[in-house]
Amino acid sequence: MKHFDLIVIGSGPGGYVAAIRASQLGMNVAVVERAELGGICLNWGCIPTKALLKSAQVFNYAQHAASYGIRIDGTIAPDFEAVIKRSRTVSEMMSKGVQFLLKKNNITVIEGFGKIEKDRTVVVHTTPIGRYSANHIILATGARSRQLPHIPQDGKKIIGYREALTLPQLPKSMVVMGSGAIGSEFAYFYASMGTQVTIVEYMPQLVPVEDEEISSHLGRAFRKKGIKVITSASVESVNTIDELCKATIKDSKNITTEIDCETVLSAVGVTTNIEEIGLEEYGIQVKNGKLIVDDFYRTNCEGIYAIGDIVHGPALAHVASHEAIVCVEKIAGIDAHPINYKLIPACTYTSPEIASVGLTEQACTAQGIEILIGKFPFTASGKATTSGNRDGMVKVIFNKHTNEWIGCHLIGENVTEMISGVVVAMNKKITGKEILHSIHPHPTLSEAIMEATAAAYGEVIHL
Repeated sequence: MKHFDLIVIGSGPGGYVAAIRASQLGMNVAVVERAELGGICLNWGCIPTKALLKSAQVFNYAQHAASYGIRIDGTIAPDFEAVIKRSRTVSEMMSKGVQFLLKKNNITVIEGFGKIEKDRTVVVHTTPIGRYSANHIILATGARSRQLPHIPQDGKKIIGYREALTLPQLPKSMVVMGSGAIGSEFAYFYASMGTQVTIVEYMPQLVPVEDEEISSHLGRAFRKKGIKVITSASVESVNTIDELCKATIKDSKNITTEIDCETVLSAVGVTTNIEEIGLEEYGIQVKNGKLIVDDFYRTNCEGIYAIGDIVHGPALAHVASHEAIVCVEKIAGIDAHPINYKLIPACTYTSPEIASVGLTEQACTAQGIEILIGKFPFTASGKATTSGNRDGMVKVIFNKHTNEWIGCHLIGENVTEMISGVVVAMNKKITGKEILHSIHPHPTLSEAIMEATAAAYGEVIHL
């Protein structure tokens, strides 16, 4: 039985990052993966979805080329099959990139389904069955599309995100259940391609974790694009007997309506992949479908760790990657710092994009924090005006008494590229006054952050 310093089960953004960092620190490492290297993010999530959204953006630019002084003669139409093919090609390229990185770092890749057994042994169900031992084992098995018991996915008419990435033809109509990042991004993509889309959201607002003002702005943008938005409602059932699906919708007043559509996309969250990996036999503690870990991702069983979607915290690729580094560095004896889960950036790649970090205005009110709020619309931005997309705004929140920056919420073109600097500033407890004393380049979209800060202090110039 071959022995390793570390075995990682799962090769997603948590798993492969853990393996590479461990190798950098001198460990002999193996990764067990039952499917494609790179996990869901690279193959069936973040990356292929963004490839689809890029095609939607290019299509939108082509449709509005005349407004930029560019003439395009002839019919402009999406080749849906080619759009899907490009997305899959991008994913394959990124997966091969992970394969290269693992090889470069001398990491052993073991193909198959991994299960932990006593004495830190990993059994890999291949032909023949393989057995491996390790000093440390990190579980990074990720998650899959959550299925509602009363609306099971059949992969054809009622689909999850995997099928939404590879539909053979463009549906004429679609009902999207859930308006989190997955639901909203697919809703925008398919609406851009020409599908008549209806979003049904159980909560009172779209993208429920975001600031209410940002949510309202996205709702207006979606409706302007022709997407029908129904909030405070639920899909009670879907009848797939006939050619079209018949979705029964119930609103907050218990009034039901029916919507006919070709496809129903279930985007109501994810379920952790923790079945049959040996948790019960090993005695690893689980609560509400997630493994219980400490600040350094140690389970209650010595030498067994867990990161990513299967532990507490938001199910985001960048979170899993950082958890991986903290976990491995702690194993290696480095003075690792626990993650501050209050400052996790979130991004939604619709058009307009959404990016946020820290407290919302509503959370501040609920916690009784006295705040200063500054806002700056992109309609007043020179860079946004030259780009031809002035839709959106920046909203900043400061503690009224300490001036500490405690929240930032952006909606608009390319705002997901603007949030990283905000995270660094907030981690360093930068104040509003320090933002104002830092020169921002002009013309840029990012200077809107400075302008919004100036608005919070009654010093805004360009509004």
